[in-house]
Amino acid sequence: MVVQTENGQAVGTVVRAIHQLDEKRRPAADSPQRVVRLATRDDIVTRLKQQHREQDAFRIATLKIRERGLGMKLTRAEQTFDGSKLIFYFTADGRVDFRELVRELASEFRTRIEMRQIGVRDEAKMIGGYGTCGRPLCCTTFLQTFEPVSIKMAKQQDLSLNPSKLSGLCGRLKCCLRYELPNAKGVVHGGCGDEGGCDNPTGCGSGGCGSGSCGSGGCGSCGHGA
Repeated sequence: MVVQTENGQAVGTVVRAIHQLDEKRRPAADSPQRVVRLATRDDIVTRLKQQHREQDAFRIATLKIRERGLGMKLTRAEQTFDGSKLIFYFTADGRVDFRELVRELASEFRTRIEMRQIGVRDEAKMIGGYGTCGRPLCCTTFLQTFEPVSIKMAKQQDLSLNPSKLSGLCGRLKCCLRYELPNAKGVVHGGCGDEGGCDNPTGCGSGGCGSGSCGSGGCGSCGHGA
């Protein structure tokens, strides 16, 4: 279907309805894109052609970056659905003077060029992949924002402080160290989250834990998964 985004209209695919998602995984009220219309055959053909152009744009821009010796790494090239602009996403350690590059790309593709510098976590979200847990990256599936993560969170969960085990594909501390902290505290301290012991014989995994903060079935006091 065709939706309205901050960059104009775009063609997307419905993966799952919002009401089918867990409450924690639902986007903010203003996050879902406004649906303009169901994509027509012409819309789909147009988008397929744009994808080929994006691949060419990425290849050409990468070569020009290498020729100029610019300290930047290209992540993705994206064309707006109306064809009025090409957006290049890149990572860099600092500021990069890409004015000449923009002029060359504008001359090459005869359209407006926009360069957007992103962080390494945004790069991982954009590219995707699988974590050491064997599941798709959290940032590509349900995380809406990146919140601060500290090594203290790993210590509170009694995890090994091995950097290679605590780091995600982006090279930063894994996001799950933060959002799994409440449940992990229940396991480490033998209780359910911050509420202490739980007498429910069926275990926290069934949703019967009074604290409501231990949902993985690993609560030591319940014996479910011990």
